[in-house]
Parts: sequence; C-alpha cells; structure tokens
Amino acid sequence: MAKSIQILSTKILSPLQKEELKKGGFDLIEADFIKTENKPFEFKNLNESLIFTSQNAVHSVLSHPDSEQLKKKNVYCVGLKTKSLLSDNGFNVVAYTGYASDLAEIITLIYRNESYTFFSGNLRRDTLPNALKDAGIQLNEIQVYDTSLQPQKIKAPVDAILFFSPSGVESYLKENTIKKEVCFCIGETTAEALSKITKNIIVADQPTVEDVIEDVIHEYK
Repeated sequence: MAKSIQILSTKILSPLQKEELKKGGFDLIEADFIKTENKPFEFKNLNESLIFTSQNAVHSVLSHPDSEQLKKKNVYCVGLKTKSLLSDNGFNVVAYTGYASDLAEIITLIYRNESYTFFSGNLRRDTLPNALKDAGIQLNEIQVYDTSLQPQKIKAPVDAILFFSPSGVESYLKENTIKKEVCFCIGETTAEALSKITKNIIVADQPTVEDVIEDVIHEYK
C-alpha cells in the first residue's frame, strides 16, 4: 500500500482484532457508537424453549442468580459466537443460524410445536417475533438489556468504515455523512441500514468481526 489506509471502526475492537489490522498496515480509529447495558428482569412465564439473538442477551441472562434453571431447556440462537457462549456455559443449543430470518424459518418449518421465550434488547428487530407470531407459534419476550446510541463526530478523513449493527449505522449517521468511504458490514441487516445512503458496501461472508477484518485486508492488499 502506497499510503496508509485509514479505517474507522464503529466499535472498540479486541487487541487481537486490532493487531490483524495493524499487521496489514492500516491506521485505525475506533469508537463505540452504541452502548449496551444489562437491565433488571425476572424469569416469569418461561416457555419450554429459549431464543437468543445476541451475545448481549446471553451475558445478561447469565448474570441473573437463577440462570442455572434455564439449562434444562432447549435453546435456539443467532450467531456462532452466541452459540459458543451458550454451549460453554452449559446450555443445550438445538439450532443456530447466521441471521434471525433463517432461524425463524427453521423454527416455523421444523420446531413449530414448541413454545418459546425470546430474550431480547430494546432495539431488537421485528423479523423473528413477527415470523413466529404469523405462523401461530407461542412466543413471549423478556427484555434483558438496553442499547443506546452514542453518536460522535469523526473529524479525521477515513477510507473505510466498519459497521456491526443497524443501531451503529443509525448512531454514526446522526453526526457524520458517508461520501466515498467503503462500508464494511458484519451482515445483511446492517448493510440494509446503509442501502439508501451508499452502494459502496462489502458484506462479510460470515457475521463475525473477524470476517469483517478479513474483508478489509483482502480489499486493500
């Protein structure tokens, strides 16, 4: 690379993830454009199976003193890292997918006779609950964490921006505009949030931060 490529990450990366970009010769600016916090909740009216669509929800549920009782139940989740976190903590994960829409399809086609409790955040998408309700599947929801936007102005010019959620996109656009920057997205839902703003979008093959970083390295090598 002739000149150093400036990358903005809309969340703080792990030391290992930063190292990958550094090794590739990239300059990194990073900031958390969203903030997640556990919220108080009770395990009331739990159905026979559980749904998680994020690691944030798993962390919040694990922090509850009565979380041990949930480990007897079947669990369905979105994301490989969410699945690993659940399995490592003794949960029985029956099925996992990369996207909520795919999980909804599997549940409605194969596991429709079970009833579900969905552990969610305040800014969750409607995709999964709507699909299950439309299919007449019994579902209730317990909100276990809050996501809030943390918009901030980025003054330095950047060549590329890394986005990890639709909320991150929304937060970034409150204080910044997107012109010619290449937007690297963790998944289709995040890319969709940018679709009316730019066509300069690269979506990771798998919805992980590591895959986003791989795409960056591949794009500029």
